[in-house]
Amino acid sequence: MVVHLARVLHLSPSVFYIIFFATLVIASLALGFVLNRIIHYWTKKLANTWGELVFSLLESLPIPLLVLSSIYAGLELLTLPRQFESAGAKLIFALTVFVVFYFPAKVLVVFLRRIGQRNPGMDRVTNPAIVVVRVLFTILAITIVLEHNHVSLTAIWTTLGVGSVAVALALQDTLSNLFAGLYLLADRPVSPGDYIKLDSGQEGYVLHISWRSTRLRTQSNNIVFVPNSIMSKAVITNYSLPELMVSVTIPARVAYGSDPRQVEKVLLDVTREAAHDGVAGLLLDPPPSVYLNPGFGDSSLDFSLSLNVRRFEDQVPVQSELRKRILARFAAQGIVVPFPTRTVELDPATLKSLQNSPPKREV
Repeated sequence: MVVHLARVLHLSPSVFYIIFFATLVIASLALGFVLNRIIHYWTKKLANTWGELVFSLLESLPIPLLVLSSIYAGLELLTLPRQFESAGAKLIFALTVFVVFYFPAKVLVVFLRRIGQRNPGMDRVTNPAIVVVRVLFTILAITIVLEHNHVSLTAIWTTLGVGSVAVALALQDTLSNLFAGLYLLADRPVSPGDYIKLDSGQEGYVLHISWRSTRLRTQSNNIVFVPNSIMSKAVITNYSLPELMVSVTIPARVAYGSDPRQVEKVLLDVTREAAHDGVAGLLLDPPPSVYLNPGFGDSSLDFSLSLNVRRFEDQVPVQSELRKRILARFAAQGIVVPFPTRTVELDPATLKSLQNSPPKREV
């Protein structure tokens, strides 16, 4: 029948087979595209529901499944030469393997994308992870197809193994920074915009976390590049967590004999007045507090004024403004800020020796 139809169309059997399968594939691609658009429409319509997850998994399946079905139907309908049947069987097996591996890979990709959508800061982790998942499942599918077709991969795996060891040794520091960067992006001990300080002394605002290093902008407006391997091992103080508000302590020393309650009232009044005057960054919630701590100094009563500022960078200007106001208020209230004093006692022999020593003549 096939030979007769080919003769009627004035085509050789080989050309007829090619046209027949091409027609089936094109028709399945067209139908698959239509189904894909329909499923995509319902995926958008059911956003933020379980239906979105289900339809997003099914969205890419119609085209490969219909192509696979059309090829299988063509092989069943036509009586093909043995070499064509063998090639068709191998093609169907390859397509089946790729479809089977495609679905779990799609599940992982959808899961990673939903994590990235819920937490935009994770995009730098989820996007490379999606690429790794796709590459891994593709390699597994290709390996199974080649093994099924009796293509030995032993030499390839041996070469890749030796090569990977050599590359790992050569790029040890680079890979260490890479995986440390992935850890920083996943665990998020720091984020862009945070003010941090490392136990090695570097501090500043986090500008960017790349695959190799983390960039910090210091208060002097310089950029410090810290390798991610060092960041992952360092003890980090994040002044922006758990919130941007920072607690500040201002020491105040007054002379012995001053009324502690008066000093406490003055410090609190100065702080409240500064906040009402609109000093940038100064907060009254939670309210400021004053303590006689550390307490009894060598030549003064030592108080501590505790308050909160809006952000880390506000603490220096707020402290400067409050100190100026405190000095002015102390002077107006007659509260003395003492100088350190020392009393030196001389034994009688030393004192007598100094008294009996002749005065020095001026030259």
